[in-house]
Amino acid sequence: MLLDDLPDWLPAWCLDHLGDRPADVLFRQRSMSSVLGLRLAGGTYVVVKARHDDGRARSCVAAQARLAENGFPCARPLTPVVGVGPLAVHAEEFRPGGEVLHGDTPDLAVRYAKVFAQLMTALEDVAVTPPLPNPRWVRWDHPDPGLWPAIESLDEKDQSLVPAYVTDIADRARRRMLATDLPRALGHADFEAHNLRWHGGQVWIVHDWDSLAWQPEAALVGAASTVFPKLGPATLPPIESTEAFLAAYQDARARSFTAEEQQIAWAAGLWPAAHDIRWESLHGYTAVSGGALWTQAAERLRRANA
Repeated sequence: MLLDDLPDWLPAWCLDHLGDRPADVLFRQRSMSSVLGLRLAGGTYVVVKARHDDGRARSCVAAQARLAENGFPCARPLTPVVGVGPLAVHAEEFRPGGEVLHGDTPDLAVRYAKVFAQLMTALEDVAVTPPLPNPRWVRWDHPDPGLWPAIESLDEKDQSLVPAYVTDIADRARRRMLATDLPRALGHADFEAHNLRWHGGQVWIVHDWDSLAWQPEAALVGAASTVFPKLGPATLPPIESTEAFLAAYQDARARSFTAEEQQIAWAAGLWPAAHDIRWESLHGYTAVSGGALWTQAAERLRRANA
């Protein structure tokens, strides 16, 4: 990407909030947010993130800043969130390096679970306004009519493309989760392999703090226990790997889940897979995890008491 292709507002924004103008573009990524890696004229490397301002970003960046101050492996925000028209924008330090950890075996699940436990422990000391609404792929607790959260770009498509078994699994899992009154906690709701980097056996950095959520701890852990291997399309690890993740998390936190928390964790693990397969089906993609969801659903729903 060339400097001339940068958004019109960005050079002045960098000068106002970082004290320097962009001199080079390192990378650009687009997903839910637009992420730009920049070298400023003075030689500093930064990352600027811009996303639709839905009211969540300020809490997410404030929590990220607190974690960075306390030594958790995440990028340190360099600015607060600033409104630019309809966008919420902030800058953070550039922390390259590390490798993606591939695989979904039980031993890898344990490594991910220990990091997630460290993350949840660190967030216990962070007091921010809950970042609501929760990210759409874990938004089973939405107030909208119908099963899925209202998302116009998805709702306007032909819903008959979504396999009936996916809808049924999502409905049963959601009903179980909505029946709980467990207290809510702050947690990372996009704990996927591509959002972590490792050096050897140690986590180097956890990315994507835009995706914090405010849900029962067991639901956050349950979702993480199924998305940790994800690198792209929908995925679902073996049941044994989810078992290993949940057990290692509880060991690291030095407490055991209650029977209800166990059920909520198993139910929550199904929702992201169902959401992803729905998304892929509506966009005409072949769902990679469809077979795994089909074969594992009965046992996962049994453990969820759903």
